[in-house]
Amino acid sequence: MAPNRPYVFAADTTVITDGGLETWLLFQNNIDLPGFAAYPLVANEPGRQLLLDYYRGFVDIATRHGMGLELDAPTWRANPDWAATLGHDRNELARHIDLSIELIASVKAGWSGSGPCILGGVVGPRGDGYRIDATMSAAEAASYHSFQIDRMASAGAELVSALTLGYVDEAIGVTEAAKAAGLPVVISFTLETDGRLPSSMGLDEAIAAVDAATGAYPEHYMINCAHPAHFDNVPVRDSAWTARIGGLRANASQLSHAELDVMTELDDGDPDDLAARYAVLRTVMPGLKVVGGCCGTDHRHVAAIARLLEH
Repeated sequence: MAPNRPYVFAADTTVITDGGLETWLLFQNNIDLPGFAAYPLVANEPGRQLLLDYYRGFVDIATRHGMGLELDAPTWRANPDWAATLGHDRNELARHIDLSIELIASVKAGWSGSGPCILGGVVGPRGDGYRIDATMSAAEAASYHSFQIDRMASAGAELVSALTLGYVDEAIGVTEAAKAAGLPVVISFTLETDGRLPSSMGLDEAIAAVDAATGAYPEHYMINCAHPAHFDNVPVRDSAWTARIGGLRANASQLSHAELDVMTELDDGDPDDLAARYAVLRTVMPGLKVVGGCCGTDHRHVAAIARLLEH
């Protein structure tokens, strides 16, 4: 049985979230992103303004289509290991996390749409995201990620969204850290071109393993940082685990992770084709509520998805 906590996502509500923030900053705005980290931008006024413009674009999309909105803070790289590569100790990292949640809260304060608006704090993998160079036990992952999750909770986050996870033990650890902080959590796995996690585990096995270890605590599961062409044959209609997939943040490009990792130019794909693939996937994923994008996507892609799913 799922734990007794406030229900975040109503079953009959479509919720818009954002796109590929880091690729939008890097390729479309020529912003240098050491470590592929967006969170340092919250500490200076030009960076804050750019982020505000970015998020407000998704506010407009959600409002226009009468959908809910999940505002995810730019904290995907805001964990101690990545912060250290940028010269930030834990005190400095905590300040950036606070500023990130504060920025998102300021956007939410202006929300006037008809659906819910949720303030999410994003957690990314301890490592690369595309490659699993080292692993943690579930207990080690819970201890490691608790710093970021506890800080986001104290700053006012209403949800933890863990994106681009590649193996089950880290997902279990993030879930346990969110549970300890009293926050609902969404677990998002990334998939390779064969539709399997970077650990080679099947998505069905991964969802079952996390649910079994955590008492089905995650609000739902999500797929991110993969193109639908890589996994459109993976969900199984009417299966219990497929029904647990509640979110989708796909890449614009059909390239593999290895190919994307060395790209020097943006592959932004075809927004209308991507939207059409979302519509097809929704027919086999009845729990799909939260839709946005990942690498290479921007407001155009999410607007196309919203237009198609509104009808």
